Formats: sequence, structure tokens, C-alpha cells
Amino acid sequence: MKLSKKAVALLATALFSAAIMSGCGKTNIGYIDGARVMKEAPQLTAIVEEGNQKMTQTQQEAEQKLKDNPDMSQEEAQKLQMDTQRKLQGLNQSYTIQVKQKLDTVLADIAKEKKLDAVIDSEKENKTAIMGATDVTDDVIQKLQ
Repeated sequence: MKLSKKAVALLATALFSAAIMSGCGKTNIGYIDGARVMKEAPQLTAIVEEGNQKMTQTQQEAEQKLKDNPDMSQEEAQKLQMDTQRKLQGLNQSYTIQVKQKLDTVLADIAKEKKLDAVIDSEKENKTAIMGATDVTDDVIQKLQ
């Protein structure tokens, strides 16, 4: 399909106008203190604690296998160590995903409620949002009770 020069010019003008118009509005940005949320939100701390318990249990099981079989060959011990590492990595990834999903859901709800275009993590020591952003840390913690 061939477009005439007028149609191309009109389309380009419309796209240019849309780009300029979209930049004219005010952007609303929210921020959270991620460390504080991780420490104070009960749902997230419960996920982290459960993950830590499972990882500790996995390590203890591997240590017990080594104790129960003192004549284990070096090859078998290395295999056990590699299997344990794989399990620990899988657990870590699984619980990290759970935390991220829970946090993403709550952040999306709060962004919608407060009409925010974006929510960023702004640590106390290394502030990302200095001025003009809304602190939604307390809202996130409240929703994760």
C-alpha cells in the first residue's frame, strides 16, 4: 500500500503532535523505602522467614547425609554439594519471585489509587526521589499487613 505525500505528511504531523502533547502533562511519581518495606511488611517478612527456614533445613539435611555416611567418596560428596547448591538456588529464586509478585501487586494497586505514573525505590542514604515525588512507603506496608 502506497501513501501519498500528503498522507505521509499528515501522519507525521499527527505523530509529532501526539508526542509533544504526551510530554506536556505532569508526571506523578511515587517512591518507597524498599528496605523499610522489607523489614516492616508482615507478608513479606513471612515469605523471607519461610524461605530462610527452608534453606537452613536443606543445608542441615545435606550435613546430616555427610555425617551418616562418613565413607562417602569425594565424588559422591561433590555431587551432594552440587545438588544442595541447586536446591538452595531454586529456593532462593522461588521465594524472591514470591516477594516480587506480592510487592508488584500492591504497588500497582497503590499507583492506581493515587494516580501515579511510576513508583521507584528511594533509599534513605541514596535518595532517588528528592523533590516532587509522593512517599507511598506507609501505604505499601499497610497493604502488606
